[in-house]
Amino acid sequence: MHPALSVIVFTVLSGAGFGLVMLAALTALLPSLLPITGGERLAAGVLGTVLATAGLMASTLHLANPKNAWRAFFRFRTSWLSREAVFSVLFYPCVAVWLGGAWWFGEATALIWLAAALALVLAFATVFATGMIYASLRAIPNWHSPLVPTNYLLLAFASGSLLLLALQAVMRGEAPSQSMITLTLVLLAAAALGKTVYFYWIGSPQGPSINTATGMTQGQVRLLHTGQSSENTFLDKEFRFQVAAQRLRWLRLAAAALGFALPLVLVATLLGGGEVVPVLLAVPVALVGLAIERWLFFAEARHVVNLFYGEQRV
Repeated sequence: MHPALSVIVFTVLSGAGFGLVMLAALTALLPSLLPITGGERLAAGVLGTVLATAGLMASTLHLANPKNAWRAFFRFRTSWLSREAVFSVLFYPCVAVWLGGAWWFGEATALIWLAAALALVLAFATVFATGMIYASLRAIPNWHSPLVPTNYLLLAFASGSLLLLALQAVMRGEAPSQSMITLTLVLLAAAALGKTVYFYWIGSPQGPSINTATGMTQGQVRLLHTGQSSENTFLDKEFRFQVAAQRLRWLRLAAAALGFALPLVLVATLLGGGEVVPVLLAVPVALVGLAIERWLFFAEARHVVNLFYGEQRV
């Protein structure tokens, strides 16, 4: 699949933003979970909402006909894209009541607690629905797996935790709490493991072949002519995106190093105390790594339409 920059920005920023909001909401619902102040929680909720909004706005740049975007809200029963749109819109009044109420009245009221819980659930549902948009596509075997929404959620929590750690370091002017550092390391490691499993799974995909597409399972089918009149069709540009294998291998290593390994090392330097510079550096490094990871997510996806053009397997 052809990687669209707007969708890459959307999934990386909105994932990190919703992940940050979910963690902030969790600390509001379970104050003993992490040692975080009300000011840090409020700042995390606002920053997460801004990032999620920036990501959602970026997603509209991929629309071929933006004036018809409203139609996406009316297929909730059958479309994960519609569910994502509805969940993301419902998220805003809930997060506004939670953060606004916490700012003016504190966090001890039932209404603010309920708004925080709803913001958490809707942020989770939005990220899950985003992953399911791709996982529901049977025509792309690399995406049609529970690993896809699982990885979307793991990456959201990992990037959100890294942002919360950096925010805490900035607001305190010193090393964050050890429990926050430990949580970030655990979430980064879990996200790295999930992505490793996904890369291993797509390394030798067991998708349809040209034989199963034609129903001729005896012998090897070979396509002699596709009947194409042009090499610049929509299918060519969007579904037949080709990348050299060597380049993909290097990009996988870059995504692993920048998205997971280096942030893990930088955050680990804070164990037992230390300077806050490493965690501030870990945030942009991780975001670059996640952007590469998301580019690979699209570039390595193989649509079954490629069987029509003679490829033996997708």
